[in-house]
Amino acid sequence: MKSIVSSPSATACSWCMNNPEAYRKYMAERKNSHRTNYYLVSKKEIEEIQKEYTDHKPRLLLHACCAVCASFPIEFLTEIFDVTIFFNNSNIWPKEEHDRRLEELERYIHETGDTVKLVTVRYDHEDYMKDLEPMKDDPEGWGRCFYCYAKRMRQAYAYASEHGYDYFTTVMSISRQKDSQKMNEIGRSLSHLYPNVRYFYSDFKKGGGQTRQHDLVEEHHLYRQDYCGCEYSYQSRHEE
Repeated sequence: MKSIVSSPSATACSWCMNNPEAYRKYMAERKNSHRTNYYLVSKKEIEEIQKEYTDHKPRLLLHACCAVCASFPIEFLTEIFDVTIFFNNSNIWPKEEHDRRLEELERYIHETGDTVKLVTVRYDHEDYMKDLEPMKDDPEGWGRCFYCYAKRMRQAYAYASEHGYDYFTTVMSISRQKDSQKMNEIGRSLSHLYPNVRYFYSDFKKGGGQTRQHDLVEEHHLYRQDYCGCEYSYQSRHEE
């Protein structure tokens, strides 16, 4: 796991479709009934947090990729944490799409009472994609995507460490297209690099999360994009 968090080396590219057998094995494991239920893990962690923090809410930095994915996690997490959103998504293409997603997130935050703060990172798609280009032929949801998750999560985790946050997590586990097991594995790996910030394990789509997300999206008329973000994802959804 360490390789996809650090650099796009030859080791990182071993996650690519150069190894179709590994890809088939991974896809089969996604259906394994013995996978960790991170929703239950998060509920247990919340109980411990409420025992530990009796006079104030701990500070949590929440990586967010769009308003749709952030909607329910914001509502859920602000009950327990003092939440700051971290928007660092230079993977998104084109820039107009990136800006639209950011504007929708800003609108949602304002419409729900400005209960969270927002930190943004300068858009630099060209530089960001240099690491992902060697994995451009990967199917969506495989090595290139794992590396992209880890790269953004590491940047956000580093910010949380530098600015004294108690916890870090990402909204991305709410997506049906993203593997919560893999997302939490990345979070666990990063937690060893930033031991002063705890990683909050999650599977926001469970426990009624996706139903509530749907209601919030409809209520606030949020823009729902039809691809993950990068041009490779766009091309796979819009082959014409």
